[in-house]
Amino acid sequence: MSPKMGQKLTDNPKDKMIRVRMDEDTVQKLDYLVKESNSDRSKVIRNGIEIQYESVKEK
Repeated sequence: MSPKMGQKLTDNPKDKMIRVRMDEDTVQKLDYLVKESNSDRSKVIRNGIEIQYESVKEK
């Protein structure tokens, strides 16, 4: 069966969902980063995880 017309194919599907709790100050910081980077919350959070991962991995 072929994919639906216009469906985006990717080698790295984002099919996992994780819920987190944040205080208002953290959400405001996240939204500021989203606005400044012209991105979305998920991308900003993934980028932050990559930065932390690389930092720990280098030790």
